[in-house]
Amino acid sequence: IDAIRSFAPGFIFTTSLAPAIAAGALASIRHLKNSSLERARHQERVRALKSRLTSAGLPVFQNQSHIVPVLIGDPVHCKEVTDRLLDAHGIYVQPINYPTVPRGTERIRLTPGPHHTDAQMDTLTEALRGLWAACPAAVGRTGKLAAE
Repeated sequence: IDAIRSFAPGFIFTTSLAPAIAAGALASIRHLKNSSLERARHQERVRALKSRLTSAGLPVFQNQSHIVPVLIGDPVHCKEVTDRLLDAHGIYVQPINYPTVPRGTERIRLTPGPHHTDAQMDTLTEALRGLWAACPAAVGRTGKLAAE
């Protein structure tokens, strides 16, 4: 065991990619160098999600990025929103809290992809609209989120 640990650490503790994964990544890069369809669809999906969320009255940061930040403004509420998205709607979103962002600017970051459908975006928007209406930060209260 000691010999393997000493002389073959890559066998046990490797962080390198498997050859098949590296080949797949290389094929993807080669494809994307020649195709703009995926990028165009991705950008269209980002615009569509931002539009839906903004129309729903949610506090979306307007930016040029593919990341769609929605301000929550409180770390406890931010975590609760993401927990409820997962538990009640099956939607996984990570809360972004201090020290990643300054205190008071806690948010969720949505990253739509080119294969997200209108129906999926509608489901997310409706879930967030319901959660936002119950969020104390939305109406200047403090405390836990109200029941949906």
